[in-house]
Amino acid sequence: QVQLVESGGGLVQPGGSLRLSCTASGNIYSINEWGWYRQGPGKVREMVATITSGGMANYADSVKGRFTILRDNAERTVYLHMSNLKPEDTADYYCNADLGVDLGGGVVQFDQYWGQGTPVTVSS
Repeated sequence: QVQLVESGGGLVQPGGSLRLSCTASGNIYSINEWGWYRQGPGKVREMVATITSGGMANYADSVKGRFTILRDNAERTVYLHMSNLKPEDTADYYCNADLGVDLGGGVVQFDQYWGQGTPVTVSS
């Protein structure tokens, strides 16, 4: 069974910084793409940043220059470094992984997995 566990959310003042982490566990064969998504109050879930297995990152326009996504393949962990936070960044943040699960017998099943979410509140 695969689990994605996030940490690092909390309350921060405008202009402050936070680092989110998400670690995958289970019978994982490989992790293709990682992503961070967020859902603010009364809003739909939106992509924040993604990073491929080759390390290519993609960002939403609203966070470019302020957020950085990094992955540690050995630790099966993805990070989201957030700086110069704004009140509009307030949301529940979710990690997502496109990964393969080793089912045994040479069978690998790829699917999307989500973390449970971690809240980020930007307020003075």
